[in-house]
Amino acid sequence: MKKLLAAALAAALLVLPAAPASAVSGAPATDCGSAILMEKETGTILFEQNSHDKLEPASVTKVMTLLLVMEAIDSGRLSMDDMVQVSAHAAGMGGSQVYMKEGEQFSVHDMLKCVAVVSGNDAAVALAEHLAGSEEGFVERMNERAAELGMSDTHFLNCTGLPAAGHLTSAHDIALMSRELILNHPGIREFTTIWMDSIRDGAFQLANTNKLIRFYEGATGLKTGSTDSALYCLSATAERDGMELIAVVMKAPTSEKRFETAKSLLSFGFANYTLMDVQPNQALPPIDVLLGTRDQVQPQLSRSSRILIDKADVNSVTTELSLCENVEAPVEQGQKLGEMVVKVNGETLQTIPIVAGEAVERLTVPGIFMKFLKTLFMAG
Repeated sequence: MKKLLAAALAAALLVLPAAPASAVSGAPATDCGSAILMEKETGTILFEQNSHDKLEPASVTKVMTLLLVMEAIDSGRLSMDDMVQVSAHAAGMGGSQVYMKEGEQFSVHDMLKCVAVVSGNDAAVALAEHLAGSEEGFVERMNERAAELGMSDTHFLNCTGLPAAGHLTSAHDIALMSRELILNHPGIREFTTIWMDSIRDGAFQLANTNKLIRFYEGATGLKTGSTDSALYCLSATAERDGMELIAVVMKAPTSEKRFETAKSLLSFGFANYTLMDVQPNQALPPIDVLLGTRDQVQPQLSRSSRILIDKADVNSVTTELSLCENVEAPVEQGQKLGEMVVKVNGETLQTIPIVAGEAVERLTVPGIFMKFLKTLFMAG
């Protein structure tokens, strides 16, 4: 099959603002035991420091708790309006809590608010028991989900993050579960962006433990954590100009250092990187179909092509198109007809398949005969 090659500069595809004058240069400043910065859409790691060290996550554990609850809600297995009854076990949780009493009932919506805003251990356990029958059953599912996400540094022993020997994860793994939560369950933002709220008809006030929600532009979440042994931890998310970043900080010496390090990571990412839409600079030409009920089929990109690049490389993006000259029927919708290669400074960044936008059936024998006669008639 013959190939039609075309190369085109993609710099003109999208006009992007230049990096701000205050752009961060070099690595971000960190004061913690472990850290990572990840871009949500592509999962690209922009910075890491001891990111696979197995450390105590404290209440950042609850990112997984929130993920499993949101998965249950979004799949229809659980409703925001469902009522959750508090067990003696849940009511007996220490640490951060909203002082739920045994037998008291709250909606899933209010329970989520308590977990996301003030890191309520009692609310987390109540939700876990409601979903899995017991905290132990829920923790088993947490570890299964961690394995599915490739969180190889992780072993959970509870759904709260309360100290337990062997309850460990890493900054890398926290970034993975945080990405899964915010990428596929954006409804969690309703809770993680709350600064002040209340439960019990306004009788009990809630203030977000994540101070970035109020003091960092674009902050969207996600979860704080601290114990005497874990020190200060945080999974911080923020979005600017259509790009959302995840900064994980573990074992910071103080709460202030935790937030300052997260801000340094996020600001570094926003100053130096951008998501760029890459499209062919001309419409993809239709491709001839041999022996088809239609003479041509329209090719299209199989998916959108947003790429994460250093802002300094915006004008160094090129694309190369490779399309087949013709294709024999039958053609299936989605059948590969070529590809678009995206390069930055001459290095291939990604390859996007070009596929058939619709199906084209093969002509029957009578159909071929009729088409032949039609061609003769038109020629004459």
